[in-house]
Amino acid sequence: MRLTKYEKETIVLMNAGDKEATVYTADRTVMRRLDALVKAYPESYRIVSEDDISKTYSMPKSYVSYRKPRNLSEKQREQARHNMNIINGTASTE
Repeated sequence: MRLTKYEKETIVLMNAGDKEATVYTADRTVMRRLDALVKAYPESYRIVSEDDISKTYSMPKSYVSYRKPRNLSEKQREQARHNMNIINGTASTE
């Protein structure tokens, strides 16, 4: 079964009474990232259930983070763009 991009959702559930967060996802990219964490840190990340299109994971609630956006100056943005061009092999030889 194929899902549309809109249907490939990820839902994080947590409440004040539990120490664990539950993450449901039907997005293969998120699954790969969480599967890698399950493999590397089985004491912290667990697969709770899975089916043909989705997986549900459990992890400590403290591992869910909220970040403020980075504020880059135009000079920093240009330097980052240049560094990525070097990494990707598309940098000019100027």
